[in-house]
Amino acid sequence: MPRALVVGGTGPTGPHIVNGLIDREFDVSILHTGAHESPEIPETVEHIHTDPFDIGKTRAAIDGRVFDLVIVMYGRLRELAELFKGQVDKFISVGGVPAYTGWGDADALWPAGMRVPTRETARLVVDEGPDFAVNRKVANIGRTEVTVFDSHPTATHLRYPWIYGPGQVASTEWSIVRRVLDGRKHLILPDGGMTLQSRAYSINAAEMLLTIVDKPDVSAGEVYNASDEWTPTLLQWAEIIAAALGHTFEIVSIPWEYATLAQRLTLRGTPHHRVTSSEKALFDLGYKDVVDPIDGLSATARYLAENPLEPGGSAERSLSDVFNYDGEDRLIDVWKEAMSRVGTVAGEVDSGLTDRYSAAFDDSNRTGWTTIRR
Repeated sequence: MPRALVVGGTGPTGPHIVNGLIDREFDVSILHTGAHESPEIPETVEHIHTDPFDIGKTRAAIDGRVFDLVIVMYGRLRELAELFKGQVDKFISVGGVPAYTGWGDADALWPAGMRVPTRETARLVVDEGPDFAVNRKVANIGRTEVTVFDSHPTATHLRYPWIYGPGQVASTEWSIVRRVLDGRKHLILPDGGMTLQSRAYSINAAEMLLTIVDKPDVSAGEVYNASDEWTPTLLQWAEIIAAALGHTFEIVSIPWEYATLAQRLTLRGTPHHRVTSSEKALFDLGYKDVVDPIDGLSATARYLAENPLEPGGSAERSLSDVFNYDGEDRLIDVWKEAMSRVGTVAGEVDSGLTDRYSAAFDDSNRTGWTTIRR
């Protein structure tokens, strides 16, 4: 029976990966701090409790052990990659999408904003010149990927976006769920919530990693984006979560630069789209979403409603959402007052466009094809 070591394994995707490996007849061990355990992991799985951020302790904890597969989802990846160099048949690592240039500073690109979708061939921070400013943490993410393949040329690296689902400690969906629980009727969304931000449901992200396990030859030496097959807009994201809890918001659309309290819902400091494509995994590995994002977001919303974060606690603070309802109400009042004048003028200068392909377009009096006549 092949032996697999999962570094991490108790986060939102970990138990699904562990159980998927067991289904594939691996003898699985997980290496983690032991700070929290998952009831979804069978008792038959060996737990190696140590600090994966301390390479000395990790080396001592696995001394003399042999593994066929190592999956690193947690800890100091760069040093762990070097530790297992030449020691395993297959090395799979999980990193993040900030390795792409512009993820944190989309305004630095020209034209401003990342390309939609962002594929694995896109610009990386490790390829930028010395004059291109890169956040230190982001630079380390990029350099770590290089170390993984230097140590394991046949490794596979998976770039995670924001992960959602039951078990996620700092769940961004809480921003909407708490407003539902608090009885908020209005929700400010920057630019009407048209921003796109890739996410992956925990079960889907785990499934993508398991497709790598299933096809070691195809995935050797490759990098894949992990993301759901389709990306809801911020508006759709909020509406799906609210609907799962039987709630409806009145959406208040305010331009990004003025929707200061709601900018936090976009997760980044600029209003640009951040969409990573999972097409490579779809075509190379045969990946398919196990759970549709509507179902995944709905399940996450219901879980959070039943297991709410502590208001003001560390998990909630990590979201950076300040839940300043008085401030939101002030913004809404002043915006509606200003828009009452703008709306009058907008209607006077042009009543607006009706899409000729919309059901609202009345073509009953048309006598011929609509064309441009010279």
